[in-house]
Amino acid sequence: MRSRSSTLAALAALVSTIPTCLAAPATAAAAPDPCAKIAGKTFSRPADALACMKSFPFNETLRQNVLTVISRVFDFYTFEDYYLNSPPPFQDSTTNIRADIARINRTHYETDFDFNKDVYDFTTQLNDGHTRWFPDCYTQFQNLLPAPVVTLEENGVQNVFVAPDSVEFVSLLGTNFTGFFDSIEFDFRRLAGAKVLEIEGMDAYAYAQRIAETQSGNFIDLGVRINSAFSSYRISGTDFSQRFGDISGPQFPTQNTLTMKLIPVNSTKAETVSVPFLASYAGAPFANRDDFWAINCVANSGTNGVDNKVSAQVEKLSSKKTRKLAMANIVDVAPKNAVGLPSQFEPTLPPVNGSEGVIKSFILPDKKTGVMFVGSFEPDDFFQFQTDVLATVMQFKQEGVSQLLIDLTNNGGGFVCLGQFLHIFLTGSKSLGNFPNPGFQSTNRANPLAQKILASDIALGVTSAIAFYPADNWAFLSNDTEMSPSDNYMQPPSSRVINGQTFVESQRFLDVCPFNVDIPENPPFAPSKIAIVGNGNCASTCAMFSTLMNERHNTKIAVFGGKPGLPTQFKGMAGNQVLEWFDIDSEIKTANLKDDPLAPPDLLVSGDFRHNWRIAYSFLDETLPIEYKSELPHFRFPYTADTYNNPQNLWIFASASY
Repeated sequence: MRSRSSTLAALAALVSTIPTCLAAPATAAAAPDPCAKIAGKTFSRPADALACMKSFPFNETLRQNVLTVISRVFDFYTFEDYYLNSPPPFQDSTTNIRADIARINRTHYETDFDFNKDVYDFTTQLNDGHTRWFPDCYTQFQNLLPAPVVTLEENGVQNVFVAPDSVEFVSLLGTNFTGFFDSIEFDFRRLAGAKVLEIEGMDAYAYAQRIAETQSGNFIDLGVRINSAFSSYRISGTDFSQRFGDISGPQFPTQNTLTMKLIPVNSTKAETVSVPFLASYAGAPFANRDDFWAINCVANSGTNGVDNKVSAQVEKLSSKKTRKLAMANIVDVAPKNAVGLPSQFEPTLPPVNGSEGVIKSFILPDKKTGVMFVGSFEPDDFFQFQTDVLATVMQFKQEGVSQLLIDLTNNGGGFVCLGQFLHIFLTGSKSLGNFPNPGFQSTNRANPLAQKILASDIALGVTSAIAFYPADNWAFLSNDTEMSPSDNYMQPPSSRVINGQTFVESQRFLDVCPFNVDIPENPPFAPSKIAIVGNGNCASTCAMFSTLMNERHNTKIAVFGGKPGLPTQFKGMAGNQVLEWFDIDSEIKTANLKDDPLAPPDLLVSGDFRHNWRIAYSFLDETLPIEYKSELPHFRFPYTADTYNNPQNLWIFASASY
């Protein structure tokens, strides 16, 4: 097997040849411009969209640039060594990351799209939504099917169906979308509610599993990824919404149709239907091929990191009046085409105080159950999230609510400290006992460049106001007091062997979180009266929150949907902090280490290689990241036609199970 150092040397060999800017790669002069054909269109045939993206020939310089960045950022990745033999039940994520990079480095590609899709697929199939390559050039399109599918129980048996609300749902995309199918005389409306027997010649659930194994990618648990394949409700931004699902809304327009064997409503006869996809473009307008490249593909002012010590950056960061706040979230392609939940399926109950943002709260008709639908931990206002929680709980208590139901369906995570805040606010500070910090023990990877970054930050006087590495971001494990910026928590580093590899990490520490509301000593609701529901698509900060509630308070948790008979975790991806490419590059530049031979170069293309930068360790096993701690829900329920797209109906059903 080729060593990591030799792979890096090979990748670095061409870095010095990289130009500072690149025009669109040349193509045959006489060939028609496939991008001009779809210019100005929101929707186009998948083959036309793909032809535009495949019009850019493969470029070796760009390959070396992208792979050098990716390889060197992987040096910071906390879970790399686990992938050599991922522990059960997550063994389907086993791979050799460095061997995969070497394979991509020697593969022949015809187009730049082919190369970038291979890198995208490789990082996606790590099944870690924190650690993925997103090339802006080729992620502006998304394929959409006018027949999204769901998994429902009917008469005690679970099957796959075309979503019964598909006409109302798809119509929200507008007549430019639905009119295309009318123009080709394809009646997608008659498919609503049809029972799906097969997809692409496979059993419908087997096809959903294939999508989960090859395309979904954001969650390490196979059961959760299968649930992601189906359409489901959510909050997008601050509005109720519905996902197409990964079967019906894949990232790339590489598929023109989806063939289904189905039985329409009011029929007993199976028929085979090829349902056309339509590609949706969510990027900036372009006129032709060169225009598309310049707008979407070339590195811009926001691609690469900056030195946060420069005066403009210091002023910008200081205006936020707080430390740089840790984020743990996934990137879902679906929000690019966020479609509202058809209004007739939105809750009809009056919202309570604090429901203007990412949290929507209600009191159920039984008058004793309060619901907090926490759609995200990534609000526009970090502190408003906290005051919203306070306002909601105060109204619940004033109106006699005695039990709390928390809905985490399709929560992609967000600010790490907001997950810790919600945990401690709902359970009370006294419940933490001898471990007063509301979060997990954490570390980051102490590779040689990381150790240099921290040492340089200390020498330069860099603090948590402008960087993530400085020690005053953290608290000591021993007494939960904040570290000083001069503390070097990587000396001495800690090491252990994972799958035959020596893994080196920092000393353990805790998060330091700014809270702007008073934390109650006692829980506002009895712990036995708090329950969590969701579809397992609960990532990052959401996964940490639900894991805290489970491990420290044994909170009742129920998961809806999924493949019948397949165990499904209640959490998705549970890393402890994500750094985008811009973030890690800024850490390197702020530490004056961009010229270090271990540092990655600037990207020449517009894109993001994000990675999981920190580990959170389980309370139940302090040697194991919660990422790899199997924790199943207490209850599993199938979706029904009344609950898959109707959160209020689901909450009423769940409240009866207290």
